Amino acid sequence: MRALVVQHGTDEPAGHVSAWLAEHGVAEDVWRIDRHRREPNPSAYDLVVSLGSESAAYDDSVPWLGRDLRLLSGAFAAGVPVLGICFGAQLLARALGGNAMRAPRPEIGWVPIATRAPVLVPAGPWLQWHYDTFTVPQGGSLLAQSPTGPQAFTIGRSLGVQFHPEVTPQIVGSWVAGAGDRLAREGVDPDRVLAETLEFDGENRARAWGLLDAFTTRVARIGAAA
Repeated sequence: MRALVVQHGTDEPAGHVSAWLAEHGVAEDVWRIDRHRREPNPSAYDLVVSLGSESAAYDDSVPWLGRDLRLLSGAFAAGVPVLGICFGAQLLARALGGNAMRAPRPEIGWVPIATRAPVLVPAGPWLQWHYDTFTVPQGGSLLAQSPTGPQAFTIGRSLGVQFHPEVTPQIVGSWVAGAGDRLAREGVDPDRVLAETLEFDGENRARAWGLLDAFTTRVARIGAAA
């Protein structure tokens, strides 16, 4: 099995997602879409994972956004499952007819969510780090939400989640270090985010593994092959 992992403007690792893929014997090809000009064929893969980004999924001035939308819509049309995370979920929703837009307020930190499908998407808390949101495309099913908007949806064999199941303490540490004074302006205590990341590390890994297990078996239906 092979998975295409799409990075957008950063070499940030996929953390728990990459570890899960490796543990299940799934080969991982990384496509840094803003840097690599080749256009991979989604049909050559068993799974596409679309990660986060500092760009906005509604900003058509981003040079590579059109290629990203084509990749996700092409994967869906070919029946290839997509796991969209944060920006990846917003882009998946947009590629399939929904909308991406600015959220009414940022959501940063460890936040519990209201879930309709706890076996697939537990209530958390999950690490949130986003300024934007989306609408679920027609034909999709809303699985979880928070006061700022949708948190998880399925459509066909694909899943989009607004939160970050992939994060490790190292990843969150790099995000906090790169945020500068922005977190303080948003009323977010970076020390608390880091402390809670360490506190929740073990249970977050377990939740991430559970989400990926349930996604591949119940939604993507590729668990037996993995």
